[in-house]
Amino acid sequence: MKKPIEVRNPRTGKYDYVIIPPPPKLLAQQCNRARRAQVRWQKLGVEGRVAALQEWKQAILTRRNKLTDALVNDTGRLSISVMEIDSFLSSIDRWCGLAPDLLQDSAKNTSIPFIALQQTSTPYPVVGVISPWNFPLLLSTIDTIPALLAGCAVVVKPSEIAPRFIAPLTDAINEVPALRDVLSFVEGAGETGAALIENVDLICFTGSVATGRKVAAAAANKFIPAFLELGGKDPAIVLESANLELATSAILWGSVVNTGQSCLSIERIYVAESIFDKFYHQLVAKAHRLQLAYPAIESGELGPIIAETQAGIINEHISDAVEKGAVIHCGGKVEELGGGWWCRPTVLTQVNHTMKVMTEETFGPIMPVMAFATVEEAVNFANDSIYGLSAAVFAETETEALTVAQQIDAGAISINDAALTAIMHEGEKNACKFSGLGGSRMGAAALKRFLRKKAFLIKTNSNQDPWWFDNK
Repeated sequence: MKKPIEVRNPRTGKYDYVIIPPPPKLLAQQCNRARRAQVRWQKLGVEGRVAALQEWKQAILTRRNKLTDALVNDTGRLSISVMEIDSFLSSIDRWCGLAPDLLQDSAKNTSIPFIALQQTSTPYPVVGVISPWNFPLLLSTIDTIPALLAGCAVVVKPSEIAPRFIAPLTDAINEVPALRDVLSFVEGAGETGAALIENVDLICFTGSVATGRKVAAAAANKFIPAFLELGGKDPAIVLESANLELATSAILWGSVVNTGQSCLSIERIYVAESIFDKFYHQLVAKAHRLQLAYPAIESGELGPIIAETQAGIINEHISDAVEKGAVIHCGGKVEELGGGWWCRPTVLTQVNHTMKVMTEETFGPIMPVMAFATVEEAVNFANDSIYGLSAAVFAETETEALTVAQQIDAGAISINDAALTAIMHEGEKNACKFSGLGGSRMGAAALKRFLRKKAFLIKTNSNQDPWWFDNK
């Protein structure tokens, strides 16, 4: 039997939950069962699959309180957990609405008059999903739902740091006969994730660049597709003409929502010199109004740092910045309260690109603000990164902002807003640099990632083709 893994509660610091990873042989058997069941699942057709997912949604709604409690214990925060469940349920409806049109076959004539073309698609039989701890429910299902509707079976391995939500979700799955053999969640750490890759036909991974590299190498060795959503160090550029009231509010939310524990958080802020002081003073004033969700979970907007190792990284980035001359205007340290790790919104100035806080992913509520002299300098600062997930640009007009946004190496850029990909999932995008690899997980393309295209080339006459050998 695999050694049990103890799980820490981020609010109390106590290890109050245990998971037992499956042995590799048992995991392989689970994937093989899913592979056999996928044949029936595909034959259900998209209407049958939509019906099954809607049935699952209803089963989840009856367990909503249990799922909320599990997510709260996993993450230590309440309001974001509620929002996470709402977003998950909405995504079921959204994909159920989109799938029937996206999965239509097509037929047309071709450039050769006597050759017709029919196009269809076939799903990858078994999809593996390896998901992180920062949004445990949402990021374990963001690929799962479109894959299921495409006709795939799915095996999900969530993070061992936040696994409590698996139990109520699995209870709901087991209430849907059509779904329970093609969707399963497995507990475990990196070793279980590695074993999962060996037993699937396609892998989706959300997490760090370091682990993403290992996933990519394992997938390449097995010769299967890998879709990787990795780290970010998202910049915001605030031009001289920007509305500072709007910019400071948007950037504050985009930087510290979920305590900054999001790959699409704003982690670097570049502001025109002429408005620099006014900008950061407004940002600091607004940051001071936010409170920790402690001692009561309803006390404030910011939950605890979920992963204990992340608390150390945040402290390290702040200390490195201060040692190199940065000035702290609010926040500025990780605190231990009631056994959990907490960090208040932190605004830093006098920062530069020698500091870790400007170059490495912090994953915390830290807002380093740096002045720029010219738009060209701002763009160079924004692109001076190994990451290219998303970004934000603020200006008086959409045209001015878009002119700058076109020059930024990132997959999605919010204009006069921040971190919009957390809210709006319709825009197709591809990450740049080390922030990801593979097709878009947003927009219609997200579902089509799970399909192999198949073409039927049909000769429509009984005449000899002009390119055949003349055997008469």
